[in-house]
Amino acid sequence: MQFVNLYQKFLTTLKYGEGLAPLALRLYLAPVLMQAGYNKLSHFSDTAAWFGNPDWGLGLPFPEVMVALAAGTEFFGGALLVVGLATRLVSIPLAFTMFVAAFSVHIENGWLAIADPSSWLANENVLASAQKLQQAKEILQENGNYEWLTSSGNLVILNNGIEFAITYLFMLLALVFMGGGRYTSLDYYIAKRNGIA
Repeated sequence: MQFVNLYQKFLTTLKYGEGLAPLALRLYLAPVLMQAGYNKLSHFSDTAAWFGNPDWGLGLPFPEVMVALAAGTEFFGGALLVVGLATRLVSIPLAFTMFVAAFSVHIENGWLAIADPSSWLANENVLASAQKLQQAKEILQENGNYEWLTSSGNLVILNNGIEFAITYLFMLLALVFMGGGRYTSLDYYIAKRNGIA
C-alpha cells in the first residue's frame, strides 16, 4: 500500500512538468522544419523543377503551388512550434508533409537515413555501400588530406531512407494529441485565459 501511495505522489509531481515533453518535441522539430522550408524557398525554382519533373523528380502536378505549400507549412509551422501557438492545428499539415516526404521521396531507399551495412534494416543499396565507402576512404587517404577531411566526423554514405521523415511524423502526431504543453506554450496560456485549461 505504501508503494501505491508513493507512486501516486510521484504521478502528482510529474503533472507539474508535463509540459516539458511537448516543449522538447517542439524545440527539436522547429529548427529542422524551418530549415527544410527555408531551403525550399531559397531554391524555389530548382525545387519546383524537381517536384514537377516526372523523369528525374517527383512528377507532382502544380509544382510551384506544391513547393509554396510545403515550404510555407514547414517554415511558418516550425516558427509556430517554437512558441507553442496553434500546436495541435499546425502539427497536422506538418505531419502530412512528413508523410508525403517519406512515401514519395524516401521510401524507395528503405528505412535507414545513413547507410549502415551492419544494420538488420540494411537493404541491397546499403549493403553495397560498404565497398563504396571503403574505396572512397582509400582514394582520399591516397590523394587528399584524410585527417583534415575526417576531423569533423567519420565519412558516411547517405542512404536517404524514411527514418528521419517517419520519426518527425510520429513526433508531430504526439504533438497533435498532447498539444503545446502545460506552462510551456502560448496555447496553454490562451486556453487558461479563456477558462479552458
